[in-house]
Amino acid sequence: MDSILKWITSVLLVFKSVTPTPITPTPTLLQPEPLTIEKIFSPDKNYNNIPSNQLITVITTGDVVPARSVNFKMTSYNDFTYPFRKTADLLKSADLTLINLEAPLIPDCPLTNSGMIFCGNSRFIEGLTFAGIDVATVGNNHALNYGHDRLTQTVRLLEKNGIVSAGFSPDTLSNLAVKEIKNKKIGTLAYNILDNPDKNIILSEIRSAESEVDFLIVAYHWGAEYTNYPANKTIQLARDSIDNGADFIAGNHPHWIQPIEIYKNKLIIYSHGNFIFDQEWSRQTKTGIIVKSYIYNDKIVDAQFIPILISDYSQPAILTGKDKNDVLHLLRDISRQLEDKNR
Repeated sequence: MDSILKWITSVLLVFKSVTPTPITPTPTLLQPEPLTIEKIFSPDKNYNNIPSNQLITVITTGDVVPARSVNFKMTSYNDFTYPFRKTADLLKSADLTLINLEAPLIPDCPLTNSGMIFCGNSRFIEGLTFAGIDVATVGNNHALNYGHDRLTQTVRLLEKNGIVSAGFSPDTLSNLAVKEIKNKKIGTLAYNILDNPDKNIILSEIRSAESEVDFLIVAYHWGAEYTNYPANKTIQLARDSIDNGADFIAGNHPHWIQPIEIYKNKLIIYSHGNFIFDQEWSRQTKTGIIVKSYIYNDKIVDAQFIPILISDYSQPAILTGKDKNDVLHLLRDISRQLEDKNR
C-alpha cells in the first residue's frame, strides 16, 4: 500500500512541475448590425468600436469627364486641379478613392465646348494626383473615343502616377485592378454594359477575381440616361454579380442620381449622378453624390452619402443645409421605393 501511495505522489509531482502552455484566446471579430437603408441614412456614424487598423474606407464618385467645357475651363485657367479644388480634401480622406474616367488623356486634345467625341488634356493627371485618386475605371463608352493607342497611353500615364486602372489592360487579359490597403487586397473590375458584352463572361471574370482579392468592387457603366430608376435587367445584373462574388456595385452613366439597394447585405449604387462634367442645363445633371463606404472584415458595414453640385461647367462643391437634405431625401425616397417594389 505504501508503495502505491509513493507512486501516486511521484506522478503528481511530475505533473505539478510541468508549466502549462498558456492558451491564447482567439480574437473575436465584431459583428456589426446588418446593412439596411435606414442604417445608411441614419445621421449616427460611430466606428470607435472598430480598430482603425481594421476599418477601410472607400470613396466612389459619379462620372469624371475631363473633356469639352471641363477641358476648356482648365486650359483657360491654366489649372488642371481646378475641378477638384472644393472636394480634394474629402477624396483624400479615404483609404482608397475610385473614379470613372470617361475620356482618354492626350497631350493634343482640341479645345471645344461641344461635340460627343471626348478627350482630356494629359495634364489632367495633375488634378487626379492632387485629389489622391487611387483607381480609375475606363470601362465606359467614351474611353475609346480616340482609339486603343490613346487609351493605352492614358493607362500608362495613370500607372506612372500610381493610379491603377480597370476596364482595359494593354498588357494582359486581366481587367482586374488591385490595391493593397491595410494588408487587404481591394480589387476592381469595370465594364461598359452599353457595348452589350457577354454576361456569362462578366460573371466568370467576377468569380475568378473574387478568389484573388479580399474585397471586390464591380464598376458598371450602364442604364438609360436621365432617369431616376434602373431597368429590371440592370437590377438583375447587379444581383447576379453579387451572387457570383462581387462585394460592392458602383454604377454610373445615367447622369442622374439613382437608388441604392441592399442585396444579401451588400451595397449597390445604381448611379452616383455626375461628378466632374459640363451638363449644366438641368439641376439633375448638375447634382451627384460622393459615396464613402466603410469596410470591416471584408464587408461594407455602413456608408455615407455626400451630395455635390457642379458649377462653372467643371467644378463640384459639397452641398450643405437644405440643398444637401433635399438630395438625401430624394435618394432615400427612391431607394425605399425600389426596396418596396422588390419585396
